[in-house]
Amino acid sequence: MFKTNESMTDRVIRIVVGVVMIAIYFLFPTWLGDLNWLWWVGVIPLVTGLIGWCAIYQLIGMSTKKAE
Repeated sequence: MFKTNESMTDRVIRIVVGVVMIAIYFLFPTWLGDLNWLWWVGVIPLVTGLIGWCAIYQLIGMSTKKAE
């Protein structure tokens, strides 16, 4: 489908950030007040980390993955 453009480190960081954002939203909803969008924003790094492809990297011609 898409050629991966994220290194393993980049992917792990994205997955962790996504999971933490989603977990904060669901575990501490009263702390966040009106931040209903937090879990939706957390889905973006989670999904890009899982699939290994970032559309923004593609648009700017960047890749954190080492050349094979």
